[in-house]
Amino acid sequence: MKILLTTTSFQDTPGAHHALLERSGFSVVRARGPLNEAQMLALLDAHGPFDGLLNGDDRITRAVIDAAGPALKVIAKYGIGLDSIDVAHATARRIPVLYTPGVNHTTVAEHTFGLMIALAKDFVGHANAVKNGGWTRRTGHELAGKTLGILGLGRIGQEVVKRARAFDMRCVAYSPHWPEEFARQYDIVRADSAEAVLPVADTVSLHMGLSDATRGFINARTLATMKPGATLINTARGGLVVEADIVAACQSGQLAGYATDVLDEEPIAPGHPFLAVDSILITPHIGSRTAESVARQAVRAVTNLVEFLSGGSDYIQANRF
Repeated sequence: MKILLTTTSFQDTPGAHHALLERSGFSVVRARGPLNEAQMLALLDAHGPFDGLLNGDDRITRAVIDAAGPALKVIAKYGIGLDSIDVAHATARRIPVLYTPGVNHTTVAEHTFGLMIALAKDFVGHANAVKNGGWTRRTGHELAGKTLGILGLGRIGQEVVKRARAFDMRCVAYSPHWPEEFARQYDIVRADSAEAVLPVADTVSLHMGLSDATRGFINARTLATMKPGATLINTARGGLVVEADIVAACQSGQLAGYATDVLDEEPIAPGHPFLAVDSILITPHIGSRTAESVARQAVRAVTNLVEFLSGGSDYIQANRF
């Protein structure tokens, strides 16, 4: 069996996943993603055919799936977000798409709260000022007593709620799948829609999946409904926001700050408009990148891949056919 491995944190972080992949006996071709469609096509042309892909946020498009040809038996996502994969086309080709739910919710929730605190206290601005010889002090805000709006109450959203309640924040949420017992336990106010959360929240945290229905949900119109001076946190997907509208809202003061771990196109391009706005804080898609989370995620991804290709049953499939 021949595998194309493209996820970088998998390769860069020590752990049991390396030995697990080595023991499989599969031939492994390595590249460093995230890779765009053209780069994926070039790898397939130069090194294919492959029996399986072990990928991160690389663009596994219809063209890539077709170029892989009949040899491709499985796509094993290192992670849970599937928006970079044409799952519908993989399903039509009867190619299983495997993924790793339940492995990184703690890590991403911690990162979410780190970004939230960093905006409230302007950690980056203050730290940079001091390192540059300054001692300018700006007045921040407490999180206690504020309202946190959570859009999406899956595993990550629920972990964020737990931390918010520990900070004495009030939680208002919308989720298509409402966890009734959890919501009662943590006293979450249920909003009628995602848009209904925006006007009442001091901070909004995005934990929605990216789909045709949610792409660009945060835009000039929805930003205008938020409290003036609210903050927005995005550790979900860059495509949930219209980036140009975020810039405008931060420049006008409608948003006091935007903190994101994700962009619509990654890595960030030189001259990206976010780079010129002090109230926009960007981290390089590291929300799930801790030693603990990488180990869990990588072991699950390799187990998925090896079990499927070896005829086992211990794998988690996202698409059913």
